[in-house]
Amino acid sequence: MMMERKTRTIQHITWLWFLWFVVVLFVWACIAPASLTASSVANPGCLETCGYVSVPYPFGIEDPKCAKNESFLLVCNRSTNPPILYLGNMFVYNISVENSTVTVGIYAAFRCYNEIGHIMRPFDQEITLEKTPLTFSNSRNKFTSLGCDSMAFVNDSNGGFGGGCFSLCSDNETSPSDDGSCSGIGCCQTPIPKYRKTLNITIRKVSSNSISDNSKSNISCIYAFLTDPTLFNMSTIDLHIDPSIDKRYPSPPVVLDWVVGKKNCEASEGPSGYACGDTGTLCSYSDNGCGRRCSCQEGYMGNPYLRQGCQDINECEHPSTYPCEGTCKNTPGNYTCICPLVMRGDGKIACHGVRLIIIVTVLGAIISFVISIRLIFILYKRRRQEKNFIKHGGLVLQNQRVRIFKEEELIKVTNNYGHLLGQGGFGSVYRGVLADDTHIAVKKPKGLDKTDLNQQFQHEICIISQVNHKNVVKLLGLCLHTDIPLLVYEFISNGTLFEHIHKTKSSFLRSWKNCLRIAEETASALNYLHSSADPPIIHRDVKSSNILLDDHHTAKVSDFGASVLIPLGQNGLAIAVQGTFGYLDPEYLTTGNLTAKSDVYSFGVLLIELLTGQNPCTFTRFGERSNLIQYFISSLENKNLFQILNVEAIDRIEREQILEVAKLIVNCLNSCGEKRPPMMEVVEVLAKLMRVSRESLLVQYNSEDTKSLTSDLPFHGLEFENATSHMGCQLSEFHLNETPLILNQVDSSIDL
Repeated sequence: MMMERKTRTIQHITWLWFLWFVVVLFVWACIAPASLTASSVANPGCLETCGYVSVPYPFGIEDPKCAKNESFLLVCNRSTNPPILYLGNMFVYNISVENSTVTVGIYAAFRCYNEIGHIMRPFDQEITLEKTPLTFSNSRNKFTSLGCDSMAFVNDSNGGFGGGCFSLCSDNETSPSDDGSCSGIGCCQTPIPKYRKTLNITIRKVSSNSISDNSKSNISCIYAFLTDPTLFNMSTIDLHIDPSIDKRYPSPPVVLDWVVGKKNCEASEGPSGYACGDTGTLCSYSDNGCGRRCSCQEGYMGNPYLRQGCQDINECEHPSTYPCEGTCKNTPGNYTCICPLVMRGDGKIACHGVRLIIIVTVLGAIISFVISIRLIFILYKRRRQEKNFIKHGGLVLQNQRVRIFKEEELIKVTNNYGHLLGQGGFGSVYRGVLADDTHIAVKKPKGLDKTDLNQQFQHEICIISQVNHKNVVKLLGLCLHTDIPLLVYEFISNGTLFEHIHKTKSSFLRSWKNCLRIAEETASALNYLHSSADPPIIHRDVKSSNILLDDHHTAKVSDFGASVLIPLGQNGLAIAVQGTFGYLDPEYLTTGNLTAKSDVYSFGVLLIELLTGQNPCTFTRFGERSNLIQYFISSLENKNLFQILNVEAIDRIEREQILEVAKLIVNCLNSCGEKRPPMMEVVEVLAKLMRVSRESLLVQYNSEDTKSLTSDLPFHGLEFENATSHMGCQLSEFHLNETPLILNQVDSSIDL
């Protein structure tokens, strides 16, 4: 039987790997071509953009390693929004690798005149590109003059050329055209020759006549600049605003041509240099400047100046640009398109014939793929559940009395975990209803570290599986098919004692008999853990939020996530501090030595909370945070205890019982753990008081029956005061740096 099961498992694994390989191959085939076309335009590890401008190699930003040489090094000014890219003192608007151009902004030369024709703030312009691989583009730029009655001149620094233009305005036209073009009125343009690296621009006004009465301002300006007319709207320049005063210097776009080297295309640049990229590139000579330029071959794209060169364009991924009605196949620099089966024609133009076989093939492939994925998922989930079941000890536990639930069953009975009861440090609790109408509470782990969760739940299973007491929440079963085991408890319907004390302020807690019964039931459960469990168990987190109440207000102790087993022959053990501040034993907190008396201390704090209705961690007095334990002891010593209680004593018997319980509390809270009574003696005292309560309903109270029920438990008031001065929630009084203990505060919310 075992051999057959192993054989089936091997077959499942073989099919799983085969189907997974098919899926991976399919996904890779889909995404691999796309990845080939995605490449960086800059050198590896270098910035690619500054603001809205993309910076391709051979240009680079700030780092000399990112640019071909210093001539191509740019500066990104990030103090502006958006950042501005500079080439020397010129703004960079755009860089084109395909055209070997860079578009920059250069301030225009201008002269402004006042109403009587005097010159105001002349500004001539001298632009130089010497010692750079840049030249002014003669095919894109034109020398332009803007303004009325102006004469503009342009020449280079070595006198290689000179030119200019002249613009006039008629009496009816005092400004250039408003459509942004240079129509000849108030504007003139002239081309520039090739190979220019320097430009000197000067302007003069033809006449000194005063400004026309139709002028909008007493200032008139004339401008001269180089620009690409297709990129610049002339109407953006206001001829009646002095730019030097208004600080709006016009910077028309100028197109510059660039080359990457003066050597021929066959020459390399040093031992490891190269003319252009290795793949899909072409090298040519610039027609405006001495040097070479690189470009991508047809069917390739990318940056030809990078070492890897250009990448092949996968035309099959761009059907809108490269049409194909059949089977598209990418080839280096091109693509082929074959018409589908039983169809004919040129797939790049049109295919003719029936397409039914394609539809059938596609549908069959999709159905097969979906079925394969579904089978993979089922096999994987089943295998994982079996693995979890074995890992969590299912082969042993399935033969025990504990019930084993399947994950699907719990999802169904909890309505996909739709009814949250509460949350704790390690998990959430959800309500569910089984088929036999049994109400359950399912503890489901949170998304924490799986190793810690496994240890936490394995620990809780180990503890709770040994407990069988009417006042302890009962474990109904486990789910071992999940990554972390799920615990299924009996559902306790009436919430926590914490909620009844502090939230709903239930009236039944005003009755002393009810409070005494809850205290006796809780003590009975703790005594069972300390004395009857094998090995003994220390709860370590006794507090009101871990005491549940059923419909009859019967107490049920819960949450054993922090509990520990006491090794055989030992009374305690050294362990990292864990619990809830306000309930923690001060001796355990300072020494790290955990004993059963630590639960006794926490139970004493719980009794104070039950009697006073105050929260040990949030108690305030006169508007300030205070120590509830010290307040309780002080009230007992000053004989005004009944003024701070939340319970009502209906007769003398109950008042005496409350005083006896108060003395018991003091002994439970002794600063020395050895002087505290064991939980067995605490149960005996509370049980005697319970018997007296019941007997008082039938016979007259005999004071001798209950006289000094706790006389064997001396009242160490002074010792307690010294201890409680360091307790409560005032954690700042602890000198935690003097001890290596790790303090882990536990969530006070419900945590089964």
